[in-house]
Amino acid sequence: MRTIRLGVSDLQVPVIGVGCMRISSLSKREAEAFIQAALEEGANFFDHADIYGGGRCEEIFAEAIHMNDDIREKIIIQSKCGIRKGMYDFSRKHILQAVDGSLRRLKTDYLDVLLLHRPDALVEPEEVAEAFEELYTNGKVRYFGVSNHNPMQIQLLQKSIEQPIVANQLQFSIAHATMVSAGINVNMMNDAAVDRDGSVLDFCRLHDITIQPWSPFQYGFFEGVFLANERFPELNQKIQEIADKYQVSDTTIALAWILRHPAKMQPIIGTMNIGRLKDCCKAAEIHLTREEWYEIYRAAGNTLP
Repeated sequence: MRTIRLGVSDLQVPVIGVGCMRISSLSKREAEAFIQAALEEGANFFDHADIYGGGRCEEIFAEAIHMNDDIREKIIIQSKCGIRKGMYDFSRKHILQAVDGSLRRLKTDYLDVLLLHRPDALVEPEEVAEAFEELYTNGKVRYFGVSNHNPMQIQLLQKSIEQPIVANQLQFSIAHATMVSAGINVNMMNDAAVDRDGSVLDFCRLHDITIQPWSPFQYGFFEGVFLANERFPELNQKIQEIADKYQVSDTTIALAWILRHPAKMQPIIGTMNIGRLKDCCKAAEIHLTREEWYEIYRAAGNTLP
């Protein structure tokens, strides 16, 4: 699979990341088959979080991949921490405990990437810096990033943190494209001009921070997928038209739309279906034209000023 550099790190990662939030829904045999299929596709980047399945997803992954030193060298593991029941917690104590827990469940000595999961309103950057430095020095985490953070929040953290922020996981899809629409509608009086994220797309490009779109097929906040959804007839018609041209599935085109953006994003897919996984991976081979990209954008209900 085609790869990109993750932020300013030395990591070359596949352009499609495999999200493991739903792996606990699979049997052991199904999980083994799914992971093997991902590896055969070159999708060796696996995204976790300590809260997925209450930690069980990390355990199931380690069991299914039969974790050992040889296998560990062939995969890239990212996990997230900071969400606790009823609160967010970026304290030094919690970050260190969370990472130790993930390492134990994943049966590994280190994480390639650790993301802070959702902004903590009570964050003390100095504590985060202490935790990151300890994890980095001890070899437990190699690179660091954030999830769902805006530019000012990243800058606030980076003021104290020695390690560069290499990734920012953000919700983004054809039907959830405010990062793009706000930039297109600059200085307009319409709703699309509302900047909901502090120009995070441009900020990440300026600072070489890789955006990892999550829920790349969703609209709203976990309201459902837009593919084959009667609420999006024009969009699905256009996607299918282009899918037929390239002789691929609508899933492939929906993901290729994200990959076409010059920000060099790394979508995190959440499917546990092997067929759909393969369709997602095919998106790495498709390069939509500028005309096709804008046709899909407009078919989703977005207008050009």
